[in-house]
Amino acid sequence: MSATTTDDIEKGVASRRLAALAEHAAAAGSIDLGEMIDVMGRAGIAFVILALSLPALCPIPGPFGMVFGTCLALVSLQIIVGYEKVWLPRLIRRRRVSAGTIALIVRHTAPLVSRVEAWLKPNRMRSLTGRRAHMLLGIPVFLLAVIVALPIPFGNILPVLALTVIAVSLMERDGFATIIGLGLAGLAVIVTAALLYGTVFAAGWALGA
Repeated sequence: MSATTTDDIEKGVASRRLAALAEHAAAAGSIDLGEMIDVMGRAGIAFVILALSLPALCPIPGPFGMVFGTCLALVSLQIIVGYEKVWLPRLIRRRRVSAGTIALIVRHTAPLVSRVEAWLKPNRMRSLTGRRAHMLLGIPVFLLAVIVALPIPFGNILPVLALTVIAVSLMERDGFATIIGLGLAGLAVIVTAALLYGTVFAAGWALGA
């Protein structure tokens, strides 16, 4: 039997947290956003980024993108100023999500998380995943949160992918993956700006016609 390496021990943190989240929600029947954040790791900002971004990727009725995008924007501002624990207004924190919805979120997003984890290398360029890096990453996370909150059809896929790569890379301490996540974030901002410009241009052309 081969020896267990440090990388083997550390990889897959996000997948395990998602499974724990689904189990906790199933046992209780539902879970509020505050509990959701706590289960994903209250002291770990990366877990919170992942927990609040993934629901926007699922085909769930209702303004989930707006709700979770708004929460993520609030969290990103706290990241920028150096908070180590997340605070949410009581009204948002107490918003409940059914166990079925949590199961749907995990079922749709776990494969994406697993694929991201598969090519990560724990402790690579670790200096880019420390506390100072967390604070600086709050800026692109805020921009991505705003995009997630916008009601753009299929507009959440790229920003959520960027957020997932950033969050999981921080969990696994892979600085190179963090750089890739920032590249995806920049691409998401450019694509969203182009979509918004195209929408405004088309609306102006239609009204002027």
